[in-house]
Amino acid sequence: MAPNILIALGSPRKKGNSATLAAKLAEAASANGANVETVYLNGLDIKPCQGCEKCQQEGSAGCVIKDDMHQIYPELQEADSVVIASPVYWFNVSAQTKTLIDRFYAVGVGDNNIFRGKKFAVILTYADPDPFVAGAVNALRSFQDICGYLGANLEGMVYGSAHAAGEIEKRHDVIEKAVALGKRLATAEVEQR
Repeated sequence: MAPNILIALGSPRKKGNSATLAAKLAEAASANGANVETVYLNGLDIKPCQGCEKCQQEGSAGCVIKDDMHQIYPELQEADSVVIASPVYWFNVSAQTKTLIDRFYAVGVGDNNIFRGKKFAVILTYADPDPFVAGAVNALRSFQDICGYLGANLEGMVYGSAHAAGEIEKRHDVIEKAVALGKRLATAEVEQR
C-alpha cells in the first residue's frame, strides 16, 4: 500500500523557498510511489483556535469553528506522514503555520488524537545564515515538542538559509536533504489504517 503524504505549505509565497523545498520532497516521494497531497495554507480560510474547549467535550464532533480546516482534518487523518513547510518569521514559524498547528488541538488530544504514531517532517527556511540568530532553532525545538506531545514520530528536519524567493535553489546541500527525506517517507513502512 502506497503511503499518503500531506504537505502543508505555510508561506504566503507560493513559490517561496520553503515551498520550493517542499516541491522537491514531493517530487521525490511521488517518484518513489507515495501519494502526495499539498495544501497551500495562505489560500484557505483557517481561523485561530478560540480555546472554547468544545472539541474536548464528551460526544464532541470535533472543532466547532466553521472554516476550511474541516477540509484538512480528513486529510490529516488519512496521512501516513505530515510535512510542515514554513519560512521563519520573527523567530518562529509563519502565522499561517502556527494557526494550523493550534487547530490540531481538536484532533490531537487524548482519545481524539489522530497523530499518534504518524510520521512528521519539517522544512524550514530563514534569512540569516545563523539558525540561532534567525530563530530557526526556536521553530525546530517547537516541532520536537509538538511531536513529543502528539506521540508522532519526527522523521526528519530539512532547513537552510535563503532570503530572496528562489535563492534556496543555490543550496544544493539542502535540496539533496529534501529529496532524501521525500524518498525516505515514500519508502517507509505504512501502518494499517
